[in-house]
Amino acid sequence: MPSARQPSTAADQATTQPASVRDDVLRLLDEVCGLGGRAATFTDDTPLLANLPELDSMAVIALITALEERLGVVIDHGAIDGDTFASVGSLVQFVQAGRPG
Repeated sequence: MPSARQPSTAADQATTQPASVRDDVLRLLDEVCGLGGRAATFTDDTPLLANLPELDSMAVIALITALEERLGVVIDHGAIDGDTFASVGSLVQFVQAGRPG
């Protein structure tokens, strides 16, 4: 019986944990920024702010709203800073911290 594939690199490990939250964040990022599926290629190390021109101030507000409304994330707006949107990984961690349950 074949064993389950174990992540072999740090990048593999980062992109496999927890998939549902990461997938939700990437889907919303792609949708809000109009990336046409490009977000599916992003890793946790992919820089966002200052690297993704589509993620301007209006897109950040739209993304925060989508996270709250569609994923039920409770966001302390005072806790948001540039580090929150520094990379895919930092955004996923922020969303995980704000998920109910």
